[in-house]
Amino acid sequence: MKLNADQIRFFEEQGYLALDGVLEPSDLDPVQAAYEAWIDERARELLADDRIIDLYSDASFDARIGLLAEQCSTILDGMDIMQARLPAMCGLLQCANLLDAVEGLVGSEITCNPIQHIRAKPPDRVNSNGYYVVPWHQDAAVTWAEADDTNIVTCWIAFVDATVENGCMEVLPGVFKLGYLPHHTGGAGTTIRPDVLPEVTPVAVPVKRGGVVFMSRFTPHRSTPNNTDMVRWSIDLRYQPTGLPTGRPFYPEFAVRSSGTPQAINYLSWSQRWQDALAASHGVKAHRV
Repeated sequence: MKLNADQIRFFEEQGYLALDGVLEPSDLDPVQAAYEAWIDERARELLADDRIIDLYSDASFDARIGLLAEQCSTILDGMDIMQARLPAMCGLLQCANLLDAVEGLVGSEITCNPIQHIRAKPPDRVNSNGYYVVPWHQDAAVTWAEADDTNIVTCWIAFVDATVENGCMEVLPGVFKLGYLPHHTGGAGTTIRPDVLPEVTPVAVPVKRGGVVFMSRFTPHRSTPNNTDMVRWSIDLRYQPTGLPTGRPFYPEFAVRSSGTPQAINYLSWSQRWQDALAASHGVKAHRV
């Protein structure tokens, strides 16, 4: 989906843009199938170790991992993009429909920033420690300051419908113009210091599966509790102009679009570079705070 002039202008004025229909089912279905297989394999391992008693094999994608996590929370471990390193996810990083939209915000020379995540946000009753309720923060706070001048755009992708009830994103419109706001760490993670948080009315940005919330690196946003019985799946990818600092120099970046049409990311290279980087960067402080 290419962005029109009004959509680009809205992003430039407000610091975010929420759009449905950016990705097609054919873009997301292979990733869902890959994670369904990943979940099933780990569930069977937990069953063999007597750590769960029910596989919930017939449960839907947006229910099963929540039901499994109620029995054993470690089912969620090792699921993130750089840990699982699934071939279908490598393909999604290069999705033409997504890059068409990103190009309107960062230009035609596009690099996939190494800060990328997949999240399965369980129902609040399962999330007893509040880990999946994310406080107000800017994505710039989890990069090194070297990237403050890099136009990094966050693409928050709804992997299932994201609603107010299941904890969709909330943003503070226009605040990105203030630049980086001081953060601190606490029990809920890296968050904007309350004394510098502007008094701006939050805007909820629900999107359907395949919809995307595009955000500036300086846009304050948060995630609210999942008050449903289903899991809210999301994918968090970031893109930037090629050749500029990523804020995570110890992790691999990949050029994904160029006027010179670079070759597609090779899965084996992508996986190996992540494996090597994770081993070499053990103990490195990733957040600036």
